[in-house]
Amino acid sequence: MKIKIVTEGTESFAELNDTKTASSVAEALPFESVAHSWGDEIYFEIPLELEIEDGKDILEVGDIAYWPPGKSMCIFFGPTPSSRGNEVRAYSPVTVFGKVTGDARVFRNVKDGERIRVEIAD
Repeated sequence: MKIKIVTEGTESFAELNDTKTASSVAEALPFESVAHSWGDEIYFEIPLELEIEDGKDILEVGDIAYWPPGKSMCIFFGPTPSSRGNEVRAYSPVTVFGKVTGDARVFRNVKDGERIRVEIAD
């Protein structure tokens, strides 16, 4: 399934993978939240409370994940404060449930407190 992620100045698309987390997120769409940044990651609370599924903390640019402690969707586009060198590292294990299909670095333009909307892509 394809989703669209929209902020005031950004529009991007992503493909969800075949996990229980991805199915749960798809069923909850659409939703809106407030974006926060943490290095080259944005994250925002979503209306789901899910368990970790095949958790990992080393990721790839463009990975979209669910972070259980914050009930948050995370979009990774580069190193974070937890990274060593240029690796992409989450604060703690996350469930990867999708991947940005374009250039994930567009999310560098998203500011703290900016509204973000996630919906099914047409």
